[in-house]
Amino acid sequence: MIQGIKHIIFDLGGVILNIDYQLTQKAFADLGIHPREGLYSQQAQSEIFDSLEIGKLSGDKFIQHIQSLSDQVITEKQVREAWNAMLLDFPLRRLQILQQLQLHYNIFLLSNTNEIHELEFNKQLQRVCGYPSLAVFFDKVYLSHRVGMRKPDAAIFEHVLNDNQLQAHETLFIDDSLQHIQTAQRLGIQVIHMTNGMTMEETVFKPKS
Repeated sequence: MIQGIKHIIFDLGGVILNIDYQLTQKAFADLGIHPREGLYSQQAQSEIFDSLEIGKLSGDKFIQHIQSLSDQVITEKQVREAWNAMLLDFPLRRLQILQQLQLHYNIFLLSNTNEIHELEFNKQLQRVCGYPSLAVFFDKVYLSHRVGMRKPDAAIFEHVLNDNQLQAHETLFIDDSLQHIQTAQRLGIQVIHMTNGMTMEETVFKPKS
């Protein structure tokens, strides 16, 4: 049972931002990039994507690598659009919930992401609510490509806890990836695993009737 919570750490994709990994997989396939060469999913991904997510590889170098995998001549714009295809939308109600939670908790964002996706989801956010970044909704934002670490490594969870002097047992972590949830649990953080069909607005923070 979840109790004694003072702090909440949110994942981004699949929790706040709707995503569909299959759309990017299909878009890559349409560009002549076969799954064995460019695997990307919720559960696993190849080394090239890991390097992008921790900032070891720039967005430009990533695009060049993807272009080299294709059996077609593809443009930078095509690669960006394919890579961003998985990013769907920010439901306004979820953003409103974050604003309400700010009144009662310290809230943080902890996301495995990259510079190409950050640019795109910030554009989407601005279209939805007029804000240029997610920073307005959180006490602090931790993006993997900016901090040089990624989930499910324990180091990034420990970084967030130590950076803000949070007690693990007073902290709730919400994520849709089981491997991330398991690491948080081992550190003593309370968790909610967002499985298929669960949403912030209809399941986790559903208004009392």
